[in-house]
Amino acid sequence: MDAFALGPVLISVPRLYAIGCALLLLAAAWLLLGLPPGARARWFNGLLLAWLVGARLGHVAMNLDAYAAAPLDVLKLWQPGYHGLWGLLAALTWSAWALRDRLLSMIGAMGLTIGASALWLVLVTLAPLGDDMPLRQLPDVTLENLDGEPVELQALQGERVLVNLWATWCPPCLREMPLLAEADQREGVTVVVINQGEELLQVVRYLDEQGLTFRYPLLDPDQTMTSAFESPGLPTTVLFDRDGRAVERHVGELTRAQLDDWLRHP
Repeated sequence: MDAFALGPVLISVPRLYAIGCALLLLAAAWLLLGLPPGARARWFNGLLLAWLVGARLGHVAMNLDAYAAAPLDVLKLWQPGYHGLWGLLAALTWSAWALRDRLLSMIGAMGLTIGASALWLVLVTLAPLGDDMPLRQLPDVTLENLDGEPVELQALQGERVLVNLWATWCPPCLREMPLLAEADQREGVTVVVINQGEELLQVVRYLDEQGLTFRYPLLDPDQTMTSAFESPGLPTTVLFDRDGRAVERHVGELTRAQLDDWLRHP
């Protein structure tokens, strides 16, 4: 599980781990650093801001080509795109500055920050809340395209296959559809967009209005793929390699940088 649904909102499990580690860091700082409440609040609030800004800018710097193509994506802070090491360096720099007159507290704060970051990395690596890749192979499923013709998913094996579950009522799905249409033009990549639970007319009308063309737009009126992918919500995207093995999965809106990273290597 890499996300869970809270009503209409999808919450990323790695972000949940990050919130837990931040709360643990705050509790440890309250118990161990001996800072006055005002100084502790100033340091901790600044720490969070420094980490977020540093992690975001670091990610952008490492994916300049993707963000140059869509500069406003830098401001979409709800999307994936934070580099932990850059965030840690920014947080440590802030701690050194904010606590420069309290040497022992500064050393302790920096140690706690490194410890919280290491704990987050362990949680993300071990994934104690569950495996985020429940489907390991391209499923043996046949669905119909918009012309009513059957398409066997396993027959697409041989290229990298990007399977996306979406619906017209889902705003994040619609925002990423042009990006998926671009990916469908890449050599060696097959994009399969599978609409979940809607009628043919709704799907055709949306694609026509937006001028979007896919080789494999499929219908899944019974939402069998949502069950097969154990998806907590839409959109859900899974990348399969040339042998049909699942290698990447993301629940929520994809970013250009994330998709470029997935498809960068053949």
